[in-house]
Amino acid sequence: MEEKKLTGKIARERIRLMEAPRPDPNLIEGFKELGHASGILSDIMDELGIAGVLPASLYRPTIADACIVGPALTVRNIMQREHAYETARAHVNKMAEFEAHNLAHRGDVLVIAGVSGVSNIGGISAQTGKRQGEAGAIVSGGIRDVDHSRSVGYPVWSTEITPVTGKWRIETVEINGDIELHGVRVSPGDIVFADETGICFIPQARAAEVLELARKKYEAEQRKCALIDRGTPVSDLPGNA
Repeated sequence: MEEKKLTGKIARERIRLMEAPRPDPNLIEGFKELGHASGILSDIMDELGIAGVLPASLYRPTIADACIVGPALTVRNIMQREHAYETARAHVNKMAEFEAHNLAHRGDVLVIAGVSGVSNIGGISAQTGKRQGEAGAIVSGGIRDVDHSRSVGYPVWSTEITPVTGKWRIETVEINGDIELHGVRVSPGDIVFADETGICFIPQARAAEVLELARKKYEAEQRKCALIDRGTPVSDLPGNA
């Protein structure tokens, strides 16, 4: 039986913005230069009163040592009303993250406010995202085919891993709109920074301010580490850890 997907017209109706606001590429490069710095960014965001940090103990990365930075490309999924066995028999697929892949710019990070207990992105979708130049994905909800996404070098941070498909169970209701992940609001074009420690969602309007302070903290920590390596007594080290 042929799979019945959302038609192009219906899927496109779910796109809030065809072109999300783009952050300055120099900002993206600046955050990349910090390396694995989610801890530094979390400290700076605390000081500035910006809520936007989620732990890797909740959003686990599929690729060890992965670190990505890029603008958010957002997707919002909900559970279909119809029973999964009925939609499976009829081959009705209402997922539309491939429309998000169609909109992707090189370096974008797919951010999915998804459904728990089922897969919101699988291996073929991950491979498509990689082909489109995406840096990776953040998923609130399940994912599957981890070996596939890992083999193509497409890191995913997710709250769950499951073999249960979402294509008979999920409906994509919005692309490139504001979403929320565990109390953190994410808008299209916000800067996503993810490493093995956690994820920082940096509002585009505050990104330059965050980066400036993060650079200063990073440089201070590098100087402190150099002093530790040289054997400087703990009592003589500047500041607190």
